[in-house]
Amino acid sequence: MAEHAEDSLSGMSVELLSHIEHLGTGGSYAEQIFDLVGRSPFFADFERDDIELLAGYMAIYHAQPGQAIIREGDDGDFMLLVISGAVDIFKNNAQGERQLMTSVGPGMTLGEMSMIDGEPRFATCIATDITVFSVLTRDAMANIILENPGLGSKILIKLVTMLSQRLRQTSARLLQTMERPLAF
Repeated sequence: MAEHAEDSLSGMSVELLSHIEHLGTGGSYAEQIFDLVGRSPFFADFERDDIELLAGYMAIYHAQPGQAIIREGDDGDFMLLVISGAVDIFKNNAQGERQLMTSVGPGMTLGEMSMIDGEPRFATCIATDITVFSVLTRDAMANIILENPGLGSKILIKLVTMLSQRLRQTSARLLQTMERPLAF
């Protein structure tokens, strides 16, 4: 199973992460990932066996504070799970100025949209502490679906649910903004 992560880290993923230290495959981090279950909305319905299987398809990276993990506008075919450390997420405004959107820590996932649709990255993610994270590529996800359909279905349902929740939250904020009277 350990070879799954290496096989799936090809092309775009390796190139985009080449500036970050690669620690190997996720199998040796399965226990740390399992420990995130209580803190991670993504893993809420996952059993230990699910996580051990999933970890075998992931690669692990180690970023230094200040290192960009994902850059807004870059192509993307992977998502990541923060195992330890912290990441700030920035979005460029209309004037091209970088604005902090949020900060995330262990158990949070990033980059799901680009992994699914292959569109350019929506925001820039920068490590604020020494950060260890796992990477799941689109190719690895395809392999999971083919080799472990039950796990693949569980991951896809979780991704769709998370993205739907985010869309609802964004829509609610947009509606609130539209309902505010204009200040002159």
